[in-house]
Amino acid sequence: MPTYFTTNRHGYGVRFSRFSADRLFVASSQYFGLAGAGTLYVLDFSDDDDNFKEVKQFHWSDGLFDLISSEKDPNIVISVSGDGTLQLWNMESINDDSPLSNLPQMIYKEHKKEVYSIDWLSVRSDNYILSSSWDLSIKLWDPNFTTSLCTYNGHSKIVYNAVFSPLIPNTFASVSADGYLKIWNVFNKDKPIASLKSHDGEVLSCDWCKFDQNILATGSSDGLIRGYDMRHFGVPMFELKGCDFAVRKIQFSPFELSTIASVGYDCYTRIWDFNRTNEPLESIKHHTDFGYGLDWSRLKRNQLADCGWDSLVHVFYPSCLET
Repeated sequence: MPTYFTTNRHGYGVRFSRFSADRLFVASSQYFGLAGAGTLYVLDFSDDDDNFKEVKQFHWSDGLFDLISSEKDPNIVISVSGDGTLQLWNMESINDDSPLSNLPQMIYKEHKKEVYSIDWLSVRSDNYILSSSWDLSIKLWDPNFTTSLCTYNGHSKIVYNAVFSPLIPNTFASVSADGYLKIWNVFNKDKPIASLKSHDGEVLSCDWCKFDQNILATGSSDGLIRGYDMRHFGVPMFELKGCDFAVRKIQFSPFELSTIASVGYDCYTRIWDFNRTNEPLESIKHHTDFGYGLDWSRLKRNQLADCGWDSLVHVFYPSCLET
Protein backbone atom coordinates (compact mmCIF):
# COMPACT_ATOMS: atom_id res chain seq x y z
CA MET A 1 0.00 0.00 0.00
CA PRO A 2 1.65 3.27 -1.08
CA THR A 3 1.88 5.66 1.89
CA TYR A 4 3.16 9.22 2.11
CA PHE A 5 3.81 11.55 5.06
CA THR A 6 3.12 15.27 4.56
CA THR A 7 5.69 16.64 7.01
CA ASN A 8 4.36 19.55 9.09
CA ARG A 9 1.17 19.52 7.04
CA HIS A 10 -2.21 17.96 7.80
CA GLY A 11 -4.29 16.39 5.04
CA TYR A 12 -7.60 17.94 4.02
CA GLY A 13 -8.27 16.76 0.48
CA VAL A 14 -7.01 14.16 -1.96
CA ARG A 15 -7.77 13.62 -5.66
CA PHE A 16 -6.58 11.22 -8.31
CA SER A 17 -5.55 12.64 -11.66
CA ARG A 18 -8.26 12.20 -14.30
CA PHE A 19 -5.56 11.42 -16.90
CA SER A 20 -2.68 9.59 -15.19
CA ALA A 21 -3.62 6.45 -13.24
CA ASP A 22 -0.54 6.78 -11.03
CA ARG A 23 -0.75 10.44 -10.02
CA LEU A 24 -2.32 11.90 -6.88
CA PHE A 25 -2.86 15.46 -5.66
CA VAL A 26 -3.12 16.34 -1.95
CA ALA A 27 -4.35 19.57 -0.34
CA SER A 28 -2.89 20.16 3.12
CA SER A 29 -2.67 22.79 5.83
CA GLN A 30 -0.24 23.78 8.53
CA TYR A 31 -1.37 23.62 12.17
CA PHE A 32 -4.45 21.53 11.35
CA GLY A 33 -5.85 24.33 9.20
CA LEU A 34 -6.34 26.64 12.18
CA ALA A 35 -3.43 28.89 11.17
CA GLY A 36 -0.44 28.97 8.88
CA ALA A 37 0.15 28.08 5.24
CA GLY A 38 -0.97 25.36 2.84
CA THR A 39 0.75 22.97 0.45
CA LEU A 40 -0.47 21.23 -2.69
CA TYR A 41 1.47 17.99 -3.20
CA VAL A 42 1.87 16.31 -6.59
CA LEU A 43 2.67 12.63 -5.98
CA ASP A 44 3.32 9.66 -8.25
CA PHE A 45 2.94 6.08 -7.08
CA SER A 46 2.95 2.46 -8.17
CA ASP A 47 0.78 -0.40 -6.95
CA ASP A 48 3.98 -2.45 -6.62
CA ASP A 49 5.79 0.04 -4.40
CA ASP A 50 4.95 1.20 -0.87
CA ASN A 51 6.49 4.62 -1.43
CA PHE A 52 5.28 7.69 -3.26
CA LYS A 53 7.53 9.82 -5.43
CA GLU A 54 7.10 13.49 -4.63
CA VAL A 55 7.00 15.32 -7.96
CA LYS A 56 6.31 18.87 -6.80
CA GLN A 57 5.06 21.04 -3.95
CA PHE A 58 3.08 24.22 -4.54
CA HIS A 59 2.76 26.55 -1.55
CA TRP A 60 0.04 29.01 -0.61
CA SER A 61 -0.04 31.56 2.22
CA ASP A 62 -3.15 30.06 3.84
CA GLY A 63 -4.34 26.53 4.52
CA LEU A 64 -5.67 24.49 1.59
CA PHE A 65 -8.98 22.73 2.29
CA ASP A 66 -9.93 20.99 -0.95
CA LEU A 67 -8.87 20.57 -4.57
CA ILE A 68 -10.06 19.23 -7.92
CA SER A 69 -8.26 18.24 -11.11
CA SER A 70 -9.51 19.20 -14.53
CA GLU A 71 -11.26 16.66 -16.75
CA LYS A 72 -10.15 18.54 -19.87
CA ASP A 73 -6.51 19.42 -19.18
CA PRO A 74 -4.14 17.02 -17.37
CA ASN A 75 -2.01 19.93 -16.18
CA ILE A 76 -4.67 21.93 -14.33
CA VAL A 77 -5.60 21.63 -10.64
CA ILE A 78 -7.65 24.10 -8.59
CA SER A 79 -7.36 24.35 -4.81
CA VAL A 80 -9.36 26.35 -2.25
CA SER A 81 -8.19 27.93 0.96
CA GLY A 82 -8.89 29.60 4.26
CA ASP A 83 -8.37 33.12 2.91
CA GLY A 84 -11.46 32.87 0.69
CA THR A 85 -9.60 32.30 -2.58
CA LEU A 86 -9.40 29.62 -5.25
CA GLN A 87 -6.03 28.99 -6.93
CA LEU A 88 -5.47 27.48 -10.39
CA TRP A 89 -2.13 25.64 -10.67
CA ASN A 90 -0.50 24.55 -13.92
CA MET A 91 1.47 21.29 -13.73
CA GLU A 92 3.45 22.23 -16.83
CA SER A 93 5.75 24.06 -14.42
CA ILE A 94 6.62 20.87 -12.50
CA ASN A 95 10.18 20.77 -13.86
CA ASP A 96 10.68 24.52 -13.61
CA ASP A 97 12.33 25.74 -10.40
CA SER A 98 11.99 29.46 -11.08
CA PRO A 99 10.01 31.50 -8.51
CA LEU A 100 7.23 32.28 -10.98
CA SER A 101 6.63 28.58 -11.66
CA ASN A 102 5.55 28.12 -8.05
CA LEU A 103 2.77 30.69 -8.25
CA PRO A 104 -0.83 29.95 -9.26
CA GLN A 105 -1.72 30.79 -12.84
CA MET A 106 -5.01 32.34 -11.74
CA ILE A 107 -6.54 33.42 -8.40
CA TYR A 108 -10.29 33.73 -7.87
CA LYS A 109 -11.23 35.96 -4.94
CA GLU A 110 -14.83 36.75 -4.07
CA HIS A 111 -15.69 34.66 -1.00
CA LYS A 112 -15.52 36.57 2.28
CA LYS A 113 -14.53 33.59 4.44
CA GLU A 114 -12.97 30.13 4.16
CA VAL A 115 -13.70 28.15 0.99
CA TYR A 116 -14.26 24.54 1.98
CA SER A 117 -15.09 22.61 -1.18
CA ILE A 118 -14.57 22.69 -4.93
CA ASP A 119 -16.16 20.71 -7.76
CA TRP A 120 -15.65 20.78 -11.53
CA LEU A 121 -18.18 19.98 -14.25
CA SER A 122 -16.69 19.29 -17.69
CA VAL A 123 -19.34 17.61 -19.80
CA ARG A 124 -20.77 18.49 -23.18
CA SER A 125 -19.82 22.12 -23.81
CA ASP A 126 -20.04 23.04 -20.11
CA ASN A 127 -16.94 23.95 -18.12
CA TYR A 128 -17.94 25.18 -14.66
CA ILE A 129 -16.44 25.09 -11.20
CA LEU A 130 -18.44 25.30 -7.99
CA SER A 131 -17.13 26.58 -4.65
CA SER A 132 -18.79 26.53 -1.24
CA SER A 133 -17.83 28.73 1.66
CA TRP A 134 -18.15 29.58 5.31
CA ASP A 135 -19.61 32.92 4.13
CA LEU A 136 -22.88 30.92 3.59
CA SER A 137 -22.64 31.15 -0.20
CA ILE A 138 -21.98 28.92 -3.20
CA LYS A 139 -20.39 30.38 -6.33
CA LEU A 140 -20.40 29.21 -9.94
CA TRP A 141 -17.34 30.06 -12.03
CA ASP A 142 -16.00 29.71 -15.53
CA PRO A 143 -12.36 28.82 -14.76
CA ASN A 144 -11.19 31.06 -17.62
CA PHE A 145 -12.39 34.16 -15.75
CA THR A 146 -11.74 35.48 -12.25
CA THR A 147 -15.25 36.89 -11.77
CA SER A 148 -17.94 34.41 -10.75
CA LEU A 149 -20.95 33.75 -12.96
CA CYS A 150 -23.47 33.42 -10.14
CA THR A 151 -23.80 33.36 -6.34
CA TYR A 152 -26.33 31.16 -4.53
CA ASN A 153 -27.51 32.19 -1.07
CA GLY A 154 -29.89 29.63 0.37
CA HIS A 155 -28.23 28.32 3.51
CA SER A 156 -28.31 29.98 6.92
CA LYS A 157 -24.96 28.59 8.12
CA ILE A 158 -21.58 27.44 6.77
CA VAL A 159 -21.83 25.63 3.41
CA TYR A 160 -19.49 22.66 3.67
CA ASN A 161 -19.96 20.99 0.30
CA ALA A 162 -21.51 21.58 -3.13
CA VAL A 163 -21.39 18.93 -5.86
CA PHE A 164 -22.60 18.87 -9.46
CA SER A 165 -24.90 16.06 -10.57
CA PRO A 166 -22.98 13.88 -13.04
CA LEU A 167 -26.21 12.86 -14.79
CA ILE A 168 -28.66 15.79 -14.58
CA PRO A 169 -27.56 18.84 -16.59
CA ASN A 170 -27.17 22.18 -14.77
CA THR A 171 -27.95 20.70 -11.36
CA PHE A 172 -26.00 20.60 -8.10
CA ALA A 173 -26.53 19.67 -4.46
CA SER A 174 -25.30 21.56 -1.40
CA VAL A 175 -25.12 20.78 2.33
CA SER A 176 -24.55 22.99 5.30
CA ALA A 177 -24.13 23.38 9.03
CA ASP A 178 -27.83 24.28 9.05
CA GLY A 179 -28.65 20.57 8.56
CA TYR A 180 -30.17 21.05 5.10
CA LEU A 181 -29.61 19.33 1.78
CA LYS A 182 -30.57 21.58 -1.11
CA ILE A 183 -30.86 20.86 -4.84
CA TRP A 184 -30.23 23.73 -7.26
CA ASN A 185 -30.56 24.57 -10.93
CA VAL A 186 -27.58 26.70 -11.93
CA PHE A 187 -29.85 29.15 -13.76
CA ASN A 188 -31.97 29.94 -10.69
CA LYS A 189 -29.90 31.57 -7.96
CA ASP A 190 -32.90 32.77 -5.97
CA LYS A 191 -34.40 29.48 -4.84
CA PRO A 192 -33.35 25.82 -4.77
CA ILE A 193 -35.39 23.20 -6.61
CA ALA A 194 -35.75 21.23 -3.39
CA SER A 195 -34.77 21.67 0.25
CA LEU A 196 -34.74 19.03 2.97
CA LYS A 197 -33.73 18.98 6.63
CA SER A 198 -31.60 15.87 6.22
CA HIS A 199 -29.84 15.70 9.61
CA ASP A 200 -30.15 17.17 13.08
CA GLY A 201 -26.41 17.87 13.06
CA GLU A 202 -24.21 19.70 10.60
CA VAL A 203 -24.11 18.13 7.14
CA LEU A 204 -20.47 17.95 6.09
CA SER A 205 -20.58 16.07 2.79
CA CYS A 206 -22.82 15.03 -0.08
CA ASP A 207 -22.42 13.08 -3.29
CA TRP A 208 -24.45 11.81 -6.24
CA CYS A 209 -24.78 8.23 -7.40
CA LYS A 210 -22.88 7.81 -10.66
CA PHE A 211 -25.46 5.41 -12.19
CA ASP A 212 -28.91 6.57 -10.99
CA GLN A 213 -29.64 10.27 -11.39
CA ASN A 214 -32.24 10.23 -8.62
CA ILE A 215 -29.98 8.97 -5.82
CA LEU A 216 -27.69 11.06 -3.64
CA ALA A 217 -26.36 10.77 -0.10
CA THR A 218 -25.25 12.96 2.80
CA GLY A 219 -22.78 12.54 5.67
CA SER A 220 -23.19 14.40 8.94
CA SER A 221 -21.67 15.33 12.27
CA ASP A 222 -24.31 13.04 13.83
CA GLY A 223 -22.32 10.05 12.51
CA LEU A 224 -24.97 9.07 9.96
CA ILE A 225 -24.95 8.60 6.19
CA ARG A 226 -28.38 9.01 4.63
CA GLY A 227 -29.41 8.28 1.07
CA TYR A 228 -32.25 10.00 -0.77
CA ASP A 229 -34.28 9.29 -3.89
CA MET A 230 -35.37 12.60 -5.38
CA ARG A 231 -38.66 11.04 -6.48
CA HIS A 232 -39.49 10.47 -2.78
CA PHE A 233 -37.37 13.22 -1.29
CA GLY A 234 -38.90 13.54 2.16
CA VAL A 235 -37.84 10.16 3.58
CA PRO A 236 -34.35 8.59 3.47
CA MET A 237 -34.12 5.50 1.24
CA PHE A 238 -31.30 4.21 3.47
CA GLU A 239 -29.50 5.15 6.67
CA LEU A 240 -26.02 3.96 7.63
CA LYS A 241 -24.30 4.41 10.97
CA GLY A 242 -21.32 5.92 9.25
CA CYS A 243 -18.98 6.79 12.09
CA ASP A 244 -18.65 6.87 15.86
CA PHE A 245 -18.15 10.61 15.46
CA ALA A 246 -18.68 12.93 12.48
CA VAL A 247 -18.72 11.62 8.91
CA ARG A 248 -16.31 13.99 7.19
CA LYS A 249 -16.60 12.89 3.56
CA ILE A 250 -18.57 10.38 1.48
CA GLN A 251 -18.19 9.38 -2.15
CA PHE A 252 -20.08 6.99 -4.42
CA SER A 253 -18.02 4.48 -6.36
CA PRO A 254 -17.53 5.33 -10.06
CA PHE A 255 -17.92 1.60 -10.85
CA GLU A 256 -20.77 0.29 -8.64
CA LEU A 257 -24.24 1.79 -8.16
CA SER A 258 -24.63 1.07 -4.44
CA THR A 259 -21.03 1.22 -3.14
CA ILE A 260 -20.02 4.20 -0.99
CA ALA A 261 -16.76 5.05 0.79
CA SER A 262 -16.60 7.30 3.85
CA VAL A 263 -14.01 8.81 6.17
CA GLY A 264 -14.68 10.29 9.57
CA TYR A 265 -13.43 11.71 12.80
CA ASP A 266 -13.12 8.25 14.37
CA CYS A 267 -10.07 7.71 12.07
CA TYR A 268 -11.75 4.93 10.05
CA THR A 269 -12.29 4.62 6.32
CA ARG A 270 -15.39 2.53 5.63
CA ILE A 271 -16.84 0.78 2.60
CA TRP A 272 -20.62 0.36 2.27
CA ASP A 273 -23.11 -1.29 -0.05
CA PHE A 274 -26.55 0.08 0.77
CA ASN A 275 -28.29 -2.56 -1.36
CA ARG A 276 -26.78 -5.37 0.72
CA THR A 277 -26.60 -4.26 4.35
CA ASN A 278 -26.70 -1.26 6.67
CA GLU A 279 -23.41 -2.40 8.21
CA PRO A 280 -20.04 -1.49 6.68
CA LEU A 281 -18.53 -4.10 4.39
CA GLU A 282 -15.15 -3.08 5.76
CA SER A 283 -13.78 -0.67 8.38
CA ILE A 284 -10.14 0.28 7.86
CA LYS A 285 -8.21 2.20 10.52
CA HIS A 286 -5.60 3.97 8.43
CA HIS A 287 -5.24 7.03 10.62
CA THR A 288 -4.48 8.10 14.18
CA ASP A 289 -6.25 11.45 13.79
CA PHE A 290 -9.32 12.70 11.92
CA GLY A 291 -9.86 11.22 8.46
CA TYR A 292 -10.55 14.11 6.09
CA GLY A 293 -9.96 13.44 2.39
CA LEU A 294 -11.21 10.62 0.18
CA ASP A 295 -11.29 9.83 -3.54
CA TRP A 296 -12.03 6.87 -5.79
CA SER A 297 -9.80 6.40 -8.81
CA ARG A 298 -11.74 6.55 -12.06
CA LEU A 299 -8.93 4.80 -13.93
CA LYS A 300 -8.34 1.78 -11.65
CA ARG A 301 -11.35 -0.17 -10.45
CA ASN A 302 -11.89 -0.16 -6.66
CA GLN A 303 -8.77 1.88 -5.90
CA LEU A 304 -9.15 4.47 -3.13
CA ALA A 305 -7.04 7.23 -1.62
CA ASP A 306 -7.50 8.83 1.78
CA CYS A 307 -5.71 11.40 3.92
CA GLY A 308 -6.02 12.75 7.43
CA TRP A 309 -4.84 15.10 10.12
CA ASP A 310 -2.09 12.62 11.06
CA SER A 311 -0.28 13.72 7.86
CA LEU A 312 -0.64 10.29 6.25
CA VAL A 313 -1.82 9.69 2.67
CA HIS A 314 -2.74 6.16 1.54
CA VAL A 315 -3.64 4.53 -1.77
CA PHE A 316 -5.21 1.09 -1.44
CA TYR A 317 -7.73 -1.49 -2.63
CA PRO A 318 -10.36 -2.41 0.01
CA SER A 319 -10.24 -6.17 0.56
CA CYS A 320 -14.05 -6.39 0.59
CA LEU A 321 -14.12 -5.36 -3.08
CA GLU A 322 -11.54 -7.85 -4.31
CA THR A 323 -12.86 -10.17 -7.01
